Amino acid sequence: MTPEHLQKQLGLSLPSSLQRFTPDWPGAERVTLWVKRDDLIHPIISGNKWRKLSQLLADNAATTQHIVSFGGGFSNHLHALGWCCYQLGIEFTALIRGNYGASPTPMLTDLSRWQANIRYLTKLEYKQRDEPEFLASLSKQYPRALIIPEGGSQQAALAGVQSMLTECQIPFDKIITPVASGATMAGLINGAGIINEAGMLSGVSARQQVLGIAVLNGVGYLEDLVARFLPAKSNRDWQILHQYHHGGYARTSPALLTLCEEMQQAYAIPVEPVYSGKVFYAVKALLAQGAFAAGEQVIIVHTGGLQGARTDPDSHS
Repeated sequence: MTPEHLQKQLGLSLPSSLQRFTPDWPGAERVTLWVKRDDLIHPIISGNKWRKLSQLLADNAATTQHIVSFGGGFSNHLHALGWCCYQLGIEFTALIRGNYGASPTPMLTDLSRWQANIRYLTKLEYKQRDEPEFLASLSKQYPRALIIPEGGSQQAALAGVQSMLTECQIPFDKIITPVASGATMAGLINGAGIINEAGMLSGVSARQQVLGIAVLNGVGYLEDLVARFLPAKSNRDWQILHQYHHGGYARTSPALLTLCEEMQQAYAIPVEPVYSGKVFYAVKALLAQGAFAAGEQVIIVHTGGLQGARTDPDSHS
């Protein structure tokens, strides 16, 4: 099965739209802004979660009986994957960081409705999620299962993310995305390199840059997560900015919450304070600083996943 066949079966709307964005923000008049509306792909399988899962599910849906994956109590990844498994008739087990048994989150309530198995892990257990010994133990417990890393971040995710760039069909100088587990940014970096090398878009900047906005406090750590998905010798232009995470993962501030309200009320673009809100906050600040050259074409990736807007979150992966 191809990703295209699968997305048709699941009722996804692709390609997602690329919308002009003209905010009344200082500095915005100097550049051309676009928003890649991956949040509009599907009301449940939103944004980069589908991009990262598309190839993996297409390759395995016909032969896989059980899928296991990881996330927090507000995980956009688990929400999307749980719905896909329910629709495809695949058993799904969600390994959750922390115990929400006494007070399930809206995301966990949805998973239960979709007949998922929910297993709570202690923080110590959850820290071992990438350790070979822990994964070997899981394979023994779930011998028929396909185990997918937290956030869906694995090598197969890159092709799905790269397809986002071929959909854009405009020359651009910068593309901006949130960064948490690294695969989305790595896919964009690889995709930008492929477009440049193939000359697929006329007028593309010779130094086309992928700009990541860190949504957690992880200087160096996030760069390593991205680099593990890139070719060993890569001269592609990318950078992660670490000053807009507002205190860390799922942390917020009054200024960030105000920006999220502004995006909805003034521009009819719903965002949440965990991922997409931080990206638009960063763009507003960068425009005011004159960080973009005059005349640049800048694409902002709306990665969707609005679980963080359903309640006050403390964990979103």
